[in-house]
Amino acid sequence: MSGERVGFTGAEALELPGWRHVYSGKVRDLYEPADAEPGRSATLLVVASDRISAYDHVLEPPIPDKGAILTRLTLWWFEKLAEGYNGAHAEPVEHHVVSTDVPAAVAGRAMIVKRLDMFPVECIARGYLTGSGLVEYRASGTVAGLPLPAGLVDGSRIDPPIFTPSAKAEVGEHDENITFEQMVERVGTEAAERLRFLTLDLYARAEAIAREAGIILADTKVEFGVDPATGQVVLGDEVLTPDSSRFWDARDYEPGRPQASFDKQFVRDWLTGPDSGWDKTSGEAPPELPADVVAKTRDRYVEAYERLTGRPFDA
Repeated sequence: MSGERVGFTGAEALELPGWRHVYSGKVRDLYEPADAEPGRSATLLVVASDRISAYDHVLEPPIPDKGAILTRLTLWWFEKLAEGYNGAHAEPVEHHVVSTDVPAAVAGRAMIVKRLDMFPVECIARGYLTGSGLVEYRASGTVAGLPLPAGLVDGSRIDPPIFTPSAKAEVGEHDENITFEQMVERVGTEAAERLRFLTLDLYARAEAIAREAGIILADTKVEFGVDPATGQVVLGDEVLTPDSSRFWDARDYEPGRPQASFDKQFVRDWLTGPDSGWDKTSGEAPPELPADVVAKTRDRYVEAYERLTGRPFDA
């Protein structure tokens, strides 16, 4: 079993019968059918590893079961979003998942999906002020060029939520926050308005679902593509996981300070704290994560899954 898990955790992608490896990102590995013409298949196999990244570095060691948690949570969200929420939304979110009938070596952490023509932007909805949005707000009173009321603090609610796109960066580089007007230049007016609507609609539904579980969805990043077979805009990648969203514990929420978060903030805090001895501006690779940081990070991912879904996580 340990030999099978190498591809789940390390940089080396697994050899999977019937599939050809085509790409590895910070967390996910992509494969296409081995019998398809390279780059022309209708489907892809997406495998979520246990790798974890922070400050544009893939860290060691990985977080056990992280890939399985991300995959299961994504699939759960796709089901919830397709249902709508309390019948309030007439338009279900079309997503890219075709099947979970995947090779045994990656069962539970992989999906077969439609191959989409992805838009070159990340679509971000923010319902609370924090992170890079807070940095910009403190400097200019805006987020992604959108003016916000004066007097907001770290964790303040943004009502109504705002759409703040970013331009995708290459692996190892920072995504670039852009204005809606800059997004229009990249994808056109019709597509930009459609993606903004879908992102904010998705956020509204997901925020309400998470709140019922005692979790605040502060912000989330989603990606869309076009299904070349139908021309339809489709939700791709992962959705509403601790890797793509900020989840806060509603019981501990208090504006004006950092919030208790169900994501890799625990890892970021250790890396930038005195115990790691690492300077993120040095250009050097971060040190290995201590066992207790790995364990506590895994616990936060598991808790997020269990709180949101109401299901126990069985590794």
